[in-house]
Amino acid sequence: MQAVFIVYNQVVTDRVLETLRRLHLKGYTQWEQVKGVGGQHGEPHLGSHTWPAINHALLVICEDDAAQRLLQALKEVDEASPEQGLRAYAWPAHSW
Repeated sequence: MQAVFIVYNQVVTDRVLETLRRLHLKGYTQWEQVKGVGGQHGEPHLGSHTWPAINHALLVICEDDAAQRLLQALKEVDEASPEQGLRAYAWPAHSW
């Protein structure tokens, strides 16, 4: 199992959710109004007057092969509109 954490500009919400639907990934946890600054060259997404953009985040727990397909599909979403900002990270997930 993998945990895939996705942070993205709220503008691409529909594309991210459509990616989950297309890959038949039904379970996720979503956070809205997530603030932050990405990496060395990222612009702030702070929901303020000066920096009005805001992010959302999703956590998806899925099988290893589904996680790899999801990461690849999200990379394609990001490459289609890189100025919006989308990042995805995966790590092993364990449950009891």
